[in-house]
Amino acid sequence: MTSPVWHPFTQHGLGEPIPQVARTEGAALHTADGSRYVDAISSWWVTTHGHCHPRIMAAIAEEAGRMDQIIFAGWTHEPAETLAAELVRITPEPLRHVFYSDSGSTSVEVALKMALGFWDNRGEPRHRIVVMEHGYHGDTIGGMSVGARGVFNRPYQPLLFDVATIPFPEPGQSQAVLDALEAQCREKPAALLVEPLVLGAGGMKFYSASLLAEMRKICAAHDVLFIADEVMTGWGRTGTLLACERAGVVPDILCLSKGLTGGAIPLAVTMATAPIFEAHLSDDRARMFFHSSSYTANPIACAAANANLAIWREEPVLARIADLGDRQQDRLDRLATHALIRNPRRLGTIVAAEIGGGTSTYLNSVGTRLKAFAMERGVLLRPLGNTIYVMPPYCIEDADLDAIYGTIAEFLEREPRMGDLFAF
Repeated sequence: MTSPVWHPFTQHGLGEPIPQVARTEGAALHTADGSRYVDAISSWWVTTHGHCHPRIMAAIAEEAGRMDQIIFAGWTHEPAETLAAELVRITPEPLRHVFYSDSGSTSVEVALKMALGFWDNRGEPRHRIVVMEHGYHGDTIGGMSVGARGVFNRPYQPLLFDVATIPFPEPGQSQAVLDALEAQCREKPAALLVEPLVLGAGGMKFYSASLLAEMRKICAAHDVLFIADEVMTGWGRTGTLLACERAGVVPDILCLSKGLTGGAIPLAVTMATAPIFEAHLSDDRARMFFHSSSYTANPIACAAANANLAIWREEPVLARIADLGDRQQDRLDRLATHALIRNPRRLGTIVAAEIGGGTSTYLNSVGTRLKAFAMERGVLLRPLGNTIYVMPPYCIEDADLDAIYGTIAEFLEREPRMGDLFAF
């Protein structure tokens, strides 16, 4: 019998196998047929310390026996209060206010509404958002609107609002990016929204911390809000808790999700500075921040996040991340000697490269073939077209790293249609 489940980002017409996972542990997925798969991508970038981390699972079980969802409009609970206080403690001081939602996409939607509400409540409405070329900020209508236009959202174009776009800083193009941002900021947009240092779904594209810092300065000089989408880059992926840290940048609004609960359960936050909050503070109910969802600040999810933050506070997480980065660099250096590997790069625990020549495209069939090849060898990879990347949980051991990089190397040697690697 065919499953009634409609999977995300899956073309069911291709008939590709869909393994059924029975349990997870550490850096691995175990399927119902007894197979083990190394999770080379942290299950879409969410799992940080490892699957089913005992401290996080215990916190979920304990909270589930005490409280389920309660209304969060005008009510509160201890897990949410504790989490908000700890988030304020570990993030830069200007970020004083925490708004809960349930996914990376919704955290961005919240940020956009905060930015527009800020200017409207100040009596100087601004409506334009500035974004970076190739960006990706989720699959809700607002998230698609501020992301790159293309295969991800082409059918939905009539629903999307216009944005101003600055170019991605290709090598040698940093000044052009800054000039473009300066020109846009002179038009007084509401905000600049960027993925700091790494554009994820856009192709794991890296840019420098110094450029990010200059972009922040331009926004500040023109009184334009700076929104950092750290849904993917946060929680240590770039080597620091936040990617913004590497540039000495503090955003006006910060979006966090994915690793917020260690990847165990959905939760997101949008953090804002005092001026953003105070622009919505009034005795006029019409000026409140009009956003919520039924599951805002779910107590069980907040408990998982509190356990994750306790791990960050009490264990040497950054040392583990640095060690993992070093171990990956050794393997990347060996992989980079292959003639088909182009632009090998690493930032923190994120490793990426392109296979073959020409322009990278999401629908390039090389990625589909590598994904299937890896699955046959017990490795979960999900390339972005011909852009391959590795982003494993921080607990991964050397044997599993060897399996990942060995699988990629074997694919490069054995792939029967190498000519296709150069056809775009």
